[in-house]
Amino acid sequence: MRTWTPQKIRALKGVRRFATVTCYDAASAALVEALGPDALPLVLVGDSLGMTMQGRDSTLAVTLDEMVYHTRCVARALRAPFLLADLPFGSYQTCDDDGFRAALRLVKEGGADGVKLEGGERVLPLVRRLVEAGIPVCGHLGLTPQSCLAMGGFKVQGRDPAAAERLLADARHLEAAGCFALVAEGVPAALGARMAKALAIPVIGIGAGAGTDGQILVWQDLLGLTQGRVPRFVRPFAALGEAAKAGLRAYDAAVREGAFPAAAESYE
Repeated sequence: MRTWTPQKIRALKGVRRFATVTCYDAASAALVEALGPDALPLVLVGDSLGMTMQGRDSTLAVTLDEMVYHTRCVARALRAPFLLADLPFGSYQTCDDDGFRAALRLVKEGGADGVKLEGGERVLPLVRRLVEAGIPVCGHLGLTPQSCLAMGGFKVQGRDPAAAERLLADARHLEAAGCFALVAEGVPAALGARMAKALAIPVIGIGAGAGTDGQILVWQDLLGLTQGRVPRFVRPFAALGEAAKAGLRAYDAAVREGAFPAAAESYE
C-alpha cells in the first residue's frame, strides 16, 4: 500500500491545495519519490504519453497494452504517491465489460492504485461498477482529449451557460457514482472554481484556473522539456530542455576534440 490513499487525498479538500504530475517511466517516478512522502500526493500515468512519448498529435492511438507497460514502469519506482492510470480510448467506449476488464489489467498487471476515465453521464454505470469492485476512480470533464475529433480539436469547453451547467451536472453525477476526485480540463476559470465549490471531492485543474483544489501538469511541459508550442495554461518551472541541449553540445564537442573519454574514464 502506498502512503497516499483516496481517503487521504479527499481529506485535503478545503485544507490545502496540492500539485499532481504525469509520469511515464521509472526514472521520472523516482524523482517524484525522492521529494518525500509529503510532496505530490498523486501521480498520473496519462494517455498523454501518445503525444509526449510517442510523438503523436492526439491520445487516440494509445493502446491498453501500452498503458499497462508504462504504468508498470512507474509503479516500480513509486512508493508514496497514489498511482492513477488512464483508461485509453477504445478500452471502455465499446461496453462496460471491456472497461471493467481494462481497469482490472491496469491494476493487476500495471500496478495502478486506481483509474481515470473521461466523460459524464455515459460512463456512470462503469464508474459504479468499478467502485463496487474496489477500484478507485477519478473522473475527467471539460476538454476531454479522447473526444478531440467530436470537439473539433483541443478547445476550451463550458464557455456558454448551458454547457457550463451540463458540466456541473456531470460533475455531481460522477461524485454521486463514487469518484474520489475529478480532473477539470480546459474550462473557464470561473467554472473550475464553481466545480470545486459544488463538490465534496477534490477537483484537480489543468487549464481550469486557480480556484480548483489542485493542479496537474504534464511532466515534459512543467520541466521545460517540450519543444515547440505549449498550451496557454502551462508554466515551465524548469528549463531542462535547454540544459539537455547544452549537455549534448558539450558532449559532441568533447568527442570531436578527443577530450572524451579521458584516462580516468578508461579501463587499464
